[in-house]
Amino acid sequence: MNNIKKADISSREDIKLIIEKFYDLLLEDKKMQPFFKEIVQQNHLKKHINDIADFWSDVLFDTNSYKNNVMQKHVAKHTFIAFKKEHFIIWTSYFFKSINTKFNGEKAELMKNRATSIATVMQLKLEIYQN
Repeated sequence: MNNIKKADISSREDIKLIIEKFYDLLLEDKKMQPFFKEIVQQNHLKKHINDIADFWSDVLFDTNSYKNNVMQKHVAKHTFIAFKKEHFIIWTSYFFKSINTKFNGEKAELMKNRATSIATVMQLKLEIYQN
């Protein structure tokens, strides 16, 4: 068994590494690709990843970088491409995998807990939440 000690998330650069890994997984998944088609086609993926890194920096390090409304962006996307419960299951599993690949610790756990909470709230707002 591999017992390599993993560091905790300690910087925006760590967050960006997680988000880049996360989007690599999402963009390989045929069920998730439609949600990102427009971002990729318009060559906005790099900016999108930076925006998401800003969001998570705010969550984990109490910065004030993210200037958008994350919930509104997903509600708007839902009107064009319907989110389903399975999309949130996939999203969460890839997010956790992206964190767990390189990180372990208090901030890593906080990031996973907040991601779970955000996914739950989004599903409730989109009226697709099921236990």
